[in-house]
Amino acid sequence: MSDNIHSKVLILGSGPAGYTAAIYASRAMLEPVLLTGIEPGGQMTITTDVENYPGYSDVIQGPWLMEQMKEQAEKVGTKIIMDTIIDVDLSKRPFTLISDSEKKYSCDSLIISTGAQARWLGLESESKFKGYGVSACATCDGFFYKDKKVTVVGGGNTAVEEALFLTNFASQVTLVHRRNELRAEKILQKKLFDHPKINVIWDSEIKEIMGKDSPPSVESIIIKNVKTDEENKLEADGVFVAIGHSPSSKIFKDKLKITESGYIITEPDSTKTSSLGVFAAGDVTDDKYRQAVTAAGMGCMAALEVETFLSSDDG
Repeated sequence: MSDNIHSKVLILGSGPAGYTAAIYASRAMLEPVLLTGIEPGGQMTITTDVENYPGYSDVIQGPWLMEQMKEQAEKVGTKIIMDTIIDVDLSKRPFTLISDSEKKYSCDSLIISTGAQARWLGLESESKFKGYGVSACATCDGFFYKDKKVTVVGGGNTAVEEALFLTNFASQVTLVHRRNELRAEKILQKKLFDHPKINVIWDSEIKEIMGKDSPPSVESIIIKNVKTDEENKLEADGVFVAIGHSPSSKIFKDKLKITESGYIITEPDSTKTSSLGVFAAGDVTDDKYRQAVTAAGMGCMAALEVETFLSSDDG
């Protein structure tokens, strides 16, 4: 194992929360180290048109916004390292962390902004065709479905946004939802229902994904009505799963207070966790708002609270 890398504040995650925390911590002269995690840029890297981030009158792209945040964090003094933590010891300070590259990190304070990751259906056939017609990222893979038929699974903002984005390429987009109404914002729902390329199948779920084995490719899906149990076969060249996200908090289980859903619990109106000197910000702790702007705000809060903590007797 390589030499230990120590910092006053270590930030885990490189989404809006992590980068904002890094910017504020750098400006407080705390010399933060930020570890990007397995998905640099977080969920924003699979977000296409961003219309609701303050300061931009024109539509911007999620990946571009994250690149701007990264550059800003580096410019003010953040040390950014491409690495992913797999084990932590929060029992004593300085905290120690081990990465999948077998590097050892230690820190006087820790900001957890590891975000959330896509949730999958859990079908055997889904795993079989993952990367070969099954995806959780329309931005990444939509281009490959030009003039083809695709299916999107889900009923929230992400599912509707993915469906709308895929109309730029696909000849037909089918949204499959297991309920009889969507949870997405009304303005997004209107765009969806008004779009001539999009068809919605209610009260249904995907039972199986079918296709060729060599080379692997999706050709159709079996859809089951959850109320009648009726099954139908639907032609599909691609399946995009957009059924939500799971917070990336697994390594903190039994080390911090966490909800049944896996979200790290923080004190009211604070980013403080159940462990002194450990703070959480963004989607890893937020199961309500889950917006880039709120994640950024929480990153700011975490950095300010770290600054106060390190200058106090506890720090």
